[in-house]
Amino acid sequence: MAGQLPDGGVEVSLDEIEARWAACWTPQEVARRLAGTAVPWYVAGGWALDLFRGEQTREHHDIEIGVPGGGFPGIREHFADFTFDAVGAGRIWEAATPQVLSATRQTWLREPATGRYLLDVMREPHDGEVWICRRDATIRLPYPEIIRRGPDRIPYLRPELVLLFKAKHVRAKDQADFDGVVSLLTRTQRDTLTRLLGRVHPGHAWLAALRVGDSR
Repeated sequence: MAGQLPDGGVEVSLDEIEARWAACWTPQEVARRLAGTAVPWYVAGGWALDLFRGEQTREHHDIEIGVPGGGFPGIREHFADFTFDAVGAGRIWEAATPQVLSATRQTWLREPATGRYLLDVMREPHDGEVWICRRDATIRLPYPEIIRRGPDRIPYLRPELVLLFKAKHVRAKDQADFDGVVSLLTRTQRDTLTRLLGRVHPGHAWLAALRVGDSR
């Protein structure tokens, strides 16, 4: 998966993308629609951190879930009335063909009648039941070890792994998410994040913040 991108695709402006994501689903709606699936899945990104905290702390412009790439057909069958577009390198391939899907990881679920995007599905690398981190393939964990559930039973990615992905760009919302969550992590979670950040992003600014927290 995620090989050389095929020809075609359409460039869409950021303003148009934001407008088309304006009415995306909530984690509760996604969980309702995926009820009964045997494919492991989890809410990722900022929504995952809010599920960890037990409340919505900021506005979310989209919603992302992660699924094993090989399990995508099992996810897709739950959305027969919608269309999946592939996304990569700032381009969108509408109603993506198998060729395009094999060359990309990101898939946006589109409501055909309105053109609205409702759900971002990341088709993640894996080895059977073992999740493989797309930033560093040496980081491998069984799916049950990366997924947590709150009182509502909605699956979400462990917060230390969410922050590992957010560490790449550190946009304003990523920094706010880190600041709001880091004090809630257990010592084990902090140690895990420190270790993984040191491997994937050596010298990252968050490492200093984690060390400060450990010294308190």
